[in-house]
Amino acid sequence: MDDSGRSRTGASIQGAGRARPTLKTIAYMTGLGITTVSRALKDAPDIGAETKERVRLIANQLGYQPNRAGVRLRTGKTNVIALVLSIDEELMGFTSQMVHGITEVLGGTQYHLVVTPHSFEKDPMVPVRYILDTGSADGVIISRIEPEDARVRLMTERNLPFATHGRTDMGIEHPYHDYDNEAYAYQAVRKLVEKGRRRIAFLSPQSRFSFYIHSRIGFERGLADFGATEVPMGRVTSETPFEETRAYAERLMRSAEPPDGIISISGSATIALVAGLEAAGKRLGVDVDLVSKQSAEFLNWIRPEIYTVNEDVRQAGRELAKAVMARIDGVAPELLQSISQPVWSKMAPAD
Repeated sequence: MDDSGRSRTGASIQGAGRARPTLKTIAYMTGLGITTVSRALKDAPDIGAETKERVRLIANQLGYQPNRAGVRLRTGKTNVIALVLSIDEELMGFTSQMVHGITEVLGGTQYHLVVTPHSFEKDPMVPVRYILDTGSADGVIISRIEPEDARVRLMTERNLPFATHGRTDMGIEHPYHDYDNEAYAYQAVRKLVEKGRRRIAFLSPQSRFSFYIHSRIGFERGLADFGATEVPMGRVTSETPFEETRAYAERLMRSAEPPDGIISISGSATIALVAGLEAAGKRLGVDVDLVSKQSAEFLNWIRPEIYTVNEDVRQAGRELAKAVMARIDGVAPELLQSISQPVWSKMAPAD
């Protein structure tokens, strides 16, 4: 106790809050050596459980965080996983769900997540080159994968561990987690045909992305197997601005031979589709049925008539985080590949 009646520890913790706490600060507070404190925080087996608990308690009270620059100087590692995420990603839940999934896995490890936003309309190589040139991350997660993806080739050549949300088709084995868009599109055609629909439009991704190829294969296979025909969507894709999508959907539904079934690859774009077809005086579930993929349960809240299929983006984040950490540890890339299957929403309208 000091003269004011306060404990030395409490006073010191308050004083330490004025400056960034260090290992030396924790050593002073616990009466231990700096090396012992460092090893306790690293859960070294030769440090007793009681000592570790005491060190961690003080470290938490102080708000201690390892100095990344110091860690990098000592180990050559940054303890950073970079998520390179396009600012053009789907609005409804994709980004937050992906980040949640990744952080669930990284929590309790030495790794920190740093989100690196970029616009895919600009050079997608820029953020990857920056990470490589600065050595600012131990591993990278990227999305919006192309069949021949230059980012994958560069990181492979430079031996930077990474994982992709999507698959390439370039003869390079690499870690990935993907969603089975081929199965989704095929099942969506079957659902619409079962509802008596035969003229089906498909709002697909841009053709440069790998999941465009996968979804088109499933869609065309479904048309052939179930005896339906395609109503073209022209130049409209899931990347088209919502107002243009809404306007095109209205024109399409006012045409002489409108579709009686629509499949959407994007939950956000589906809202624009619904606005357009209703502006044309069409009724969901009566004049036209619609199947949509979604990354969060929300479409059936506003339009129960939509048949929804869920993509668990949070699970994708978890799988990608595990894959990139395993790759950092030297696990072979072909052992770090996974694909999730479509899950039809329980909130979808009953048949």
